[in-house]
Amino acid sequence: MATQPLTVLVVGATGSIGRLVVAEAIARGHTVRALVRDHAKGTQVLPADAELVVGDVTRPETLPEAVAGADAIVLALGSFGTGDSSPETVDYAGVRNVLTALDGQRPRVALMTSIGVTGRGGAYGHLLEWKRRSERLVRAGGLTYTIVRPGWFDMNGPDEQRLVFLQGDRRRSGGPADGVVARAQIARVLVAALTAPEAAGRTFELVAQQGGAPGDLAPLFAALAPDIPGHLDAVRDEANMPLDAEPQRVRDDLDAQTRTAF
Repeated sequence: MATQPLTVLVVGATGSIGRLVVAEAIARGHTVRALVRDHAKGTQVLPADAELVVGDVTRPETLPEAVAGADAIVLALGSFGTGDSSPETVDYAGVRNVLTALDGQRPRVALMTSIGVTGRGGAYGHLLEWKRRSERLVRAGGLTYTIVRPGWFDMNGPDEQRLVFLQGDRRRSGGPADGVVARAQIARVLVAALTAPEAAGRTFELVAQQGGAPGDLAPLFAALAPDIPGHLDAVRDEANMPLDAEPQRVRDDLDAQTRTAF
């Protein structure tokens, strides 16, 4: 059970990670609110204990009701790569729209992005750059946050249950060699981060290696270096995305989030 039961909003709740986050949060004793675009689909794939709220991250007007009164938010967004579900419109602008809808509320946030997010170019470069920009929005907004960058989903063997938290994002092969981790493990870490004091202000890559699952995640969180307050990137990230080279609309979004932090 959760030591601090919260009202948790899960964004991306019907996705492959979001469904597990919903179940994990309920199992930990939290009250869970699931943001769904389709109520009927939500009732089919999510536990009955979850409260469903209809909304769409690409439609900002639908979000204030969803975020109202939430103690914590898990952002587990993933685009399909199409025009109306692109990395910019969902992975980035979806996060921006949720943060904007808070309108002064100060929930704790756990954001899922990806290992290799600081790599420039490559097969996934466009997707990863927008995910990295979403991280920057979260840091700029001044909320208490944890950013988790998981490795490749569900490619670890049954004997690979030992969780490893990395920093610096230096694994950039663009394939499973960068690290693997189970979806259920990702969900566990995202939910645990909401109540762990040691997880606040941390950004890390999450992979699984040979060994047993940890019983307590607090020592893993505690061993991480915190992000530097006021910096847009994580503490050990390569400085390879200069702000003055960013699109003007992205800089405007960062300015708006920075203003809300004060």
